[in-house]
Amino acid sequence: MNISVVIPLLNEKESLNELHDWIANVMQSNHFSYEILFIDDGSTDGSWETIQKLSQKNSAVKGIQFLRNFGKSQALHAGFEKAQGDVIITMDADLQDNPEEIPDLYNMIISEGFDMVSGWKKKRYDSVLSKNMPSKLFNWAARKTSGVKLNDFNCGLKAYHHNVVKNIDVNGEMHRYIPVLAKNAGFSKIGEKVVQHQARKYGETKFGMDRFVHGFLDLITIWFISRFGRQPMHLFGSLGVIMLAIGFVFAIYLGIDKLFLNPYGRLITDKPQFYIALVTMIIGTQFFVAGFLGEIILRTKEDRKRYLIKDNI
Repeated sequence: MNISVVIPLLNEKESLNELHDWIANVMQSNHFSYEILFIDDGSTDGSWETIQKLSQKNSAVKGIQFLRNFGKSQALHAGFEKAQGDVIITMDADLQDNPEEIPDLYNMIISEGFDMVSGWKKKRYDSVLSKNMPSKLFNWAARKTSGVKLNDFNCGLKAYHHNVVKNIDVNGEMHRYIPVLAKNAGFSKIGEKVVQHQARKYGETKFGMDRFVHGFLDLITIWFISRFGRQPMHLFGSLGVIMLAIGFVFAIYLGIDKLFLNPYGRLITDKPQFYIALVTMIIGTQFFVAGFLGEIILRTKEDRKRYLIKDNI
C-alpha cells in the first residue's frame, strides 16, 4: 500500500463526506493504493455513524472509535499502530488541510529520502492575536529548545516514512513535538514544505488559548526527555552533588568555628548557617533519590495503551 491517511477528529460530522471525496479523488487521479483511517476521539455529533457509512461506500475507509475523548496524541498513536502504508499522511478533519498536497509530500518521502516532512502554513487564515502571534512565539521557542529547524511544529499536515511512526510513542499531548520525537529516535532527515491553509468551513475550532500554555509545558517536558530521558541521574545527580557540596561546606565551616575559632560562642543551632547546611543536604539527598527512582522506572517501565477503543471497522 502506498499511503495511509490518518485523520484524528472530534465532532467534525459536517466535513467528513467532503473530506473523504476530496482525498479519494486525489488518490485515484494519482493511481495510489491507499487507506483512510478516521480516528473518532469520542465524538458526540454522529461522526462515527458517518464514518461507518463511508466505510460501506469505500473499502479503503477504516475507522477507530474511542470510548471517550482521550486527545489528539492518543488518536494519532492509535492510527499509527493500524496504518499499513509505506507513507503515512496525517491531516486534520476540518478541511483546513488541503489533500492536493499529498502527492508532493509522498514524493518527498519516497523519491527524496526524507524520514518525515512537516507542513508549513506560511499564510494562515486564523486570528492574529489568538493563533498567529502565539504560534510564532511557540515555534520560535520549540526551535531553540529542540534544535529541530521547523517553522510550524503544530501543522496537522505531515508525512512520515512507515518506519518512523512504528518507532515513536506519541502520548500525553506530544503530537505537537512529533518531529522532536522522530529526531530523538534517530530519524534525522526531517524536511518542511509550504502548504496551503484554508479557512474553516464548518463548526468551530476545538482548541483555545490554553493549548499554548499546555504547549510550553510540554516543551519543557520534551526538552528534559531529549536531554535526560535515558539518563535522569545525570541531571538529578548533578543537582544533588551541588546541594550536598554546599551543605558540607557550611557544615565544615560550623565545625571549625565551634572547635577552634569561637568555642564558647553561640550554639551551632543558633546560627543560620546550620539551617542552610541542613536544608541543602536534605534537598541534595532528595535529588539523588529522584535520580535513582528515575533510573529504576526507566528500566522497568512497560508499554501501555493510553486509550480505550469502543469499536473499529
